[in-house]
Amino acid sequence: MSFGNDPAVPAHTAPGTSLTAARRARELARTVGGPAVDVLVVGLGATGAGAALDAAARGLSVAAIDAHDLAFGTSRWSSKLVHGGLRYLASAQFDVAHESAVERGVLMERTAPHLVGAQPFVLPLTPLVSRGQAALAWAGFRAGDGLRLAARTARATLPVPRRLSTVETRHLAPAVRGTGLRGGLLSWDGRLTDDARLVTALARTAAGRGARVLTRVRALELTGSGARVRDELTGEEGEIRARAVINASGVWAGGLVDGIRIRPSRGTHLVLRSGLLGPLPAGLHIPVPGETNRFVLVLPQDDGRVYVGLTDEPVEGGVPDVPEVPESDVGFLLDVLASALDVPIRRDDVAGAFAGLRPLLDTTPATGSASAPRTADISRRHAVLTSPDGVITVVGGKLTTYRRMAEDAVDTAVAAHGLGAGPSLTAALPLVGAASPRILTALRAPHRLIRRYGTEAPAVHALGARDPRLRAPVLEGHPVTRAELLWAVRQEGALDESDLLDRRTRVGLVPSDRTTALEAAREVLGETLGSR
Repeated sequence: MSFGNDPAVPAHTAPGTSLTAARRARELARTVGGPAVDVLVVGLGATGAGAALDAAARGLSVAAIDAHDLAFGTSRWSSKLVHGGLRYLASAQFDVAHESAVERGVLMERTAPHLVGAQPFVLPLTPLVSRGQAALAWAGFRAGDGLRLAARTARATLPVPRRLSTVETRHLAPAVRGTGLRGGLLSWDGRLTDDARLVTALARTAAGRGARVLTRVRALELTGSGARVRDELTGEEGEIRARAVINASGVWAGGLVDGIRIRPSRGTHLVLRSGLLGPLPAGLHIPVPGETNRFVLVLPQDDGRVYVGLTDEPVEGGVPDVPEVPESDVGFLLDVLASALDVPIRRDDVAGAFAGLRPLLDTTPATGSASAPRTADISRRHAVLTSPDGVITVVGGKLTTYRRMAEDAVDTAVAAHGLGAGPSLTAALPLVGAASPRILTALRAPHRLIRRYGTEAPAVHALGARDPRLRAPVLEGHPVTRAELLWAVRQEGALDESDLLDRRTRVGLVPSDRTTALEAAREVLGETLGSR
């Protein structure tokens, strides 16, 4: 039996959105050394993929490249939350807070309702949370609901925050220590099923609009009229010509354009097995002892895992492809957990950990860093900068506001280079798989698949229905099946085991699980790519 002999494009898949190795090869051949495209985007994280979609939706010809894979960098290391901007109110960044709330509503109600849903959080009022801190947090949650209202996000999308009794708190957060508990505060925010899946949906939607999405293509040098690039699969080099160039390479942006100074901030998360904490009907906000507006999040997942994060630490030196997780971060997060939970979580209980680097724009004087602010205090506003030779760089911001960042970058490119294009359309443009809740709930597929694939879930499910081997999970106790790996190769541009296990699925966040699942990934790749 060969996976590659099955029908390649099911009816549930929108025309032109399939990313495959064959399509990459064809489009790379016509792009490198070919006629100039209107826009070249460098970087295929959320902002870069968003910029490719924004430009393509305006009718511009687009090539988008990345040295690695979709969502290889910061965009796969987030808390998987779509924040409404509450934390920015505390630092008087009202414009950033409002923008975050607006973009959260766009994702939840229009562009990606299958990937972004409402997530409840409980802030347990333990003895370490003073009554003054509790009052401040409650005022913040009420202000956050005001942001929701100002952003015109429906109450049905995000319920109202409320106070909880001790009994209610124990029901929603049974792992919290009961001694001295005074109840809790319930709030809601947006939650991504998977941040890397959002990027994949963006890239595929852009491809459906004609964008050439080219992974494993490294930009060696950028100019205002294009880039010298290298195909990382073959080592061949060439030129891509473009009328406008957008540098959306995140923490690596300064390595491609002179004068861009990035001050990376490391956000670390732990991965725990859900059995350690028992049932978690809601996520947790655990206040960091000694700080008034900083919390550690406990976020249950649908794959038998729980994420605990996050830190906010400055990073010095070079920027690695995959950031290391220092033991100091692990110890900090475990200490905060110990301050509120009844269940002891030890170092040996940590099944995995991951860290992402926020690409914060460094605006401090270059001559001295002694007075530089903490990275936690640096504004999350984004910036669009144009170099002397015309390269447009978009930096800063955060995952929630990727669409607005992309829109601003493309607006700048259109204005600066006289490109024939109208305004952005992406605020009302559904991504691949998106549909109304009514349509999504009527789909004949498991709920978990609908939350990951939306309207394509029945097609993914049908692969397993036709072949029992594809219905099998890639490892015992984990819900991801071989059918999902096959779909990733056929539709989502996965080229190797890392693409499958570390980004299209999140199996690889636990090293031992990754090792076990490697055989299944290699078998699917060998039988699919080898048959074409």
